[in-house]
Amino acid sequence: MQGAVFVGGGGEGHGTKQGLLLKYANRHGLVAGATGTGKTVTLQILSEGFSKAGVPVFVSDVKGDLSGLAKSMTREHKLHGAFEKRAATIDFDDYVYEAFPVTFWDIYGEQGHPIRTTVSEMGPLLLSRLLDLTDVQEGVLNIAFRVADEQGMPLLDLEDLQALLVWVGQNADELSLRYGNVAASSVGAIQRALLVLENQGGERLFGEPALELSDIMRTEPDGQGRISILAADRLMASPKLYATFLLWLLSELFEELPEVGDPDKPRLVFFFDEAHLLFDDAPKALIDKVEQVARLIRSKGVGVYFVTQNPADVPDDVLGQLGNRVQHALRAFTARDQRDLRRAAETYRPNPRFSTEEAIRDVGVGEAVTSFLEAKGAPGIVERTLIRPPSSHLGAIDTETRQAVIESSPVYGKYDTELDRHSAAEMLAARAAAAAEEAARAIPPDDKAEPAAREFNNARRYDGGRGGSRRLGGEERSLGSRFGEEVAKVVIKELKGTTGRRIVRGIFGTMFKGR
Repeated sequence: MQGAVFVGGGGEGHGTKQGLLLKYANRHGLVAGATGTGKTVTLQILSEGFSKAGVPVFVSDVKGDLSGLAKSMTREHKLHGAFEKRAATIDFDDYVYEAFPVTFWDIYGEQGHPIRTTVSEMGPLLLSRLLDLTDVQEGVLNIAFRVADEQGMPLLDLEDLQALLVWVGQNADELSLRYGNVAASSVGAIQRALLVLENQGGERLFGEPALELSDIMRTEPDGQGRISILAADRLMASPKLYATFLLWLLSELFEELPEVGDPDKPRLVFFFDEAHLLFDDAPKALIDKVEQVARLIRSKGVGVYFVTQNPADVPDDVLGQLGNRVQHALRAFTARDQRDLRRAAETYRPNPRFSTEEAIRDVGVGEAVTSFLEAKGAPGIVERTLIRPPSSHLGAIDTETRQAVIESSPVYGKYDTELDRHSAAEMLAARAAAAAEEAARAIPPDDKAEPAAREFNNARRYDGGRGGSRRLGGEERSLGSRFGEEVAKVVIKELKGTTGRRIVRGIFGTMFKGR
């Protein structure tokens, strides 16, 4: 179909050919349906269609099946015959087998190129969501970010954030006067949450080199859009990490890309699989942010497609922004299921030929109820559609094939070696070293002390104190007491100014580094 991504159609009891117009592909979309009804194949054929149209794609691969996009379908595949028959039924005359340009990504760096961001880029709002912090704890985290910004300390990885939180806890009284209450218990709760995240492997997400957005928006010399596939099978064991990372990526696209209005085709299409994880128990501030991104990111030329089992998983304010829809079967086994089914049917422009509610309930595997935006962005009439067969391999590819694709990628070697740049943790450690050296120089040497007293002062041996005292102003004081008084004078003097505050901050950084 000219100017559209062919989705399917035709056949007895079905409508005409259905396609998603590229001009309106940045108006977002929804792919929904119960487990086993064909959502993954729909994701695959939509990714193929956008790639052939020259649109880069980013998609998360929850089950590993989408890796087949990197390999061509073959006549040896067990479903080859069924696919050929489906293509003939829906008049898919130019159906061919082919592979597509793919880049594999993986937060853990096992099944693709490592993909990272920095703590600063993630920001306190999303990080609080990731750590499941309370409002009070989120406030303390915001204070930590503010302090890091004011003092020019880059927060790149979790070590930087942990070091800074130690400093915040030790300076809680001073910070509370300026920013509001900073409770040690809140700092401790954040540190514990960071430890849990670290134990889940979340520290692999934070660091450098950070992802460059241009690397997920590549097109090939032949004009095809490159498909970026995030390996998410292991990542799904940490659902908040998965959802927060994808939302961060959306936010980065929204903030970094320039306005382009309504282009002839999107600059990028983003598929958010298992979208319910984004909204489960999400605070209102987070849902408002998602709605804002969905509402405004289309003017940046980015189309966002939420993939979930039930449209009810997506809040109404966000659902109202999704103009292109592919609805696979919903099973109405309970009273709640029936209500969700009716609610889903009511969101479509009705077709007089059939009941939308019955169609959503009755469509089989590989079929869907579809509605795509038409001229001037008006919703199309709902149609029962036979989904077209994929041109690429259906199912996961083997490890050797995946590795070959990784090594032939245009970003191979760019992100594989992690960098450890000078940042907050190192800056705090340097302050500590400088503070210790400055304190040592401030103590005057005791050249007049007797040899026994000097040995006592240096803690080499203890002789019962016989050589360890001096007469000053008629009073006898031990050298240990005099040493303590000298140190106290220096510390009190230094704490009165900026140098003193630096000393304290540095010492705390050293304490953390030594843990």
